[in-house]
Amino acid sequence: MVARTKIGLQEAGSSGGVDYRLAREAILAAWREGSLSREQICDSQRELQRNAEFCGTPVGRSCPVCEAQTLVEVTYVFGPRLPKSGRCVTSDREMDRLAARKSVSQGYVVEVCTDCRWNHLTESRAIGGA
Repeated sequence: MVARTKIGLQEAGSSGGVDYRLAREAILAAWREGSLSREQICDSQRELQRNAEFCGTPVGRSCPVCEAQTLVEVTYVFGPRLPKSGRCVTSDREMDRLAARKSVSQGYVVEVCTDCRWNHLTESRAIGGA
């Protein structure tokens, strides 16, 4: 079964991908140094917050900004025959269906804090193409 986490994208029958951990750490370092304000980095949109609250998968670590235990990952997929705004993947079954498609889609995992609104893209990966 495919999980909706970063590992889930890797297991979704895809190859390659981009990991955004270095960019994440650079942003957090700039915030800690005072180059970026909390308002600049904790700026998730309402739809992302709503998806995080109702569809997010807990990651088991605290938020790097506010240290609350409300950090979740939200997975979005964009591609042929999907809504223009993408699809928020809400189940393993849905991810399995997308991974089994002949057309290639692009998956994105965003970590989101439902308390302080921190958000950052953590991974992107091609999905499908079976």
